[in-house]
Amino acid sequence: MHHMEISSMAVTHVKAGVGDIEKMKAWHGGVESILQMLYSSPLVEECAILMTCNRVEVYVVSPKGSKVLLNFAAHMRVPARIIDFYDHDESLRHLLRITSGLESMIVGEDQILGQVKELYSIAKKAGTIGRTLETAFSKAIQVGKRVRTETNINKGSVSIGSAAVELAEDTLGGLEGKTVMVIGAGEMGSLVAHALSGKKVKAIYVANRTYEKAVRLAEELRGEAIRYEAMGDWLQRSDVAISATSAPHFVLTADVVAKSISGRKGPMLLIDIATPRDIDPGAGELPGVRLFNIDDLKSISDRNLKRRLEEAKKAEKIVGEELALLGAAYKRQQADEVISALYSSVEEVRNREREKAINRLRAYHTIGEIESEVLDDLTHSLINKILAEPTKVLRRAAENEELGFIETVSDLFRLDGRMVKK
Repeated sequence: MHHMEISSMAVTHVKAGVGDIEKMKAWHGGVESILQMLYSSPLVEECAILMTCNRVEVYVVSPKGSKVLLNFAAHMRVPARIIDFYDHDESLRHLLRITSGLESMIVGEDQILGQVKELYSIAKKAGTIGRTLETAFSKAIQVGKRVRTETNINKGSVSIGSAAVELAEDTLGGLEGKTVMVIGAGEMGSLVAHALSGKKVKAIYVANRTYEKAVRLAEELRGEAIRYEAMGDWLQRSDVAISATSAPHFVLTADVVAKSISGRKGPMLLIDIATPRDIDPGAGELPGVRLFNIDDLKSISDRNLKRRLEEAKKAEKIVGEELALLGAAYKRQQADEVISALYSSVEEVRNREREKAINRLRAYHTIGEIESEVLDDLTHSLINKILAEPTKVLRRAAENEELGFIETVSDLFRLDGRMVKK
């Protein structure tokens, strides 16, 4: 019987450190060459690989899946303690949970869905995906979309950087046409700046102690780098300043802020996401200035995370429903494999016997197109009529999980050799 079980191994942020995952991603030759190496094994009928910042996962369709994966892990020197091994059902559940954002470090993030799509198409191009993995991956991608349409698992910022931008939007009623200053071009400042890049702001100013770093980030964002010393002058033109430096002292003192609000209309919003603090708390007491600090943001991101975890329960339910549908699809496929092998074996007999009959008649008469056609139709309708009922019974057996019955039919007609690696 043709083998349709998936086995997989996963190394993810749950058990492995960033270093472990980075080491695996540096595997010689990248995804394509690993796919080819796996696929060259006579035991492997299909394979696919997922590689992102937080995970490296290998999926194979093989009669000896766990053996293939253990050998592969040993060959690639991956320590067993950081690997999770999954059988067919576990692999499917895991894959649907990944695309739904339920396995991500940040629950519900959207990036993973695009990454799965891309890696799926790499394996397709490499020719290592067949019907079994294709069924699993296209279902997973469809489920990822469904979860994001029917739940709010991906709504509300959970990272401090994007929470800062969300807070600014809420406070100012949108950022369209506003001018924003980002102080600090380090990791946190970059996150803030990138969260801003999707908004229709009028201008982004980037200030950083080393000017070159500010220039680099400003270029990425089509913003403007400003000199650290001249921050006060530019603050005067800004509606929002978000500060995220690693400086041990205040970067914006109350005096600097007081000076820059004296000549401007409209309120000013200051968001301090640094620890220790960048903005003098005294600045928040000035008229027309609103100051938020990292604790305010933590409560926003915690609240959003709580909401996402509530939404995750809905996503789990969707995954459960879709897994059942996927199981049924595989059962139908199993029957289809036997059915198509059955038809093609009977078709061979029909062709052979029809040719024999035509040759015998040719010895006596001239056989024209009409006679050939009649014989062709006769033999054709004969096999179709004989196989019509067995086909229905096989499909029903598959849906009721009577796999033993399907095996028996396969033995009865000796179909085994017909269902091997394409």
